[in-house]
Amino acid sequence: MLTIIAAITSSHGAIGRKGDLIYHISEDLRHFKELTTGHTVVMGRRTFESLPKGALPNRRNIVITSNPDWSAPGTETARSIKEAIQLASGDTETFIIGGGRVYADTLELADRLAITLIEGPEPPDADTFFPPIDPSKWEISDMSDTHIDAPTSVPYRFITFRRKR
Repeated sequence: MLTIIAAITSSHGAIGRKGDLIYHISEDLRHFKELTTGHTVVMGRRTFESLPKGALPNRRNIVITSNPDWSAPGTETARSIKEAIQLASGDTETFIIGGGRVYADTLELADRLAITLIEGPEPPDADTFFPPIDPSKWEISDMSDTHIDAPTSVPYRFITFRRKR
């Protein structure tokens, strides 16, 4: 199963600004860790370089890069999304974790979307966006109640989409 996991704003689908997340919501980060631990995560090089401690522990980290000389401890590299997915083919579930271009290039390949929908204000300097989710191709299979992030007072909810067959 190929799952895209992302935290996006409800207004325009912003996912990042200046190489960082729009919001750091503790419960969203715990949810991400709970879902991805023990599985393969696939990401672009810039997403990897934005991780504060490098490779994510207890996960197989595959980084897509066009630079044949690039490497980092705890990672495998792939030159394309196709190659990354082939490398991960032995895992029961592979998670696409960003960034914007990787999300756009894998949306048509994914079976499931694990979205944290952030209903707070979108910063005007947001510079990375999630591709539109086409309701003719995706249906909601699970949705949490709205939660409020205590430090920021930002409302959010967890939504799982499944591809319509």
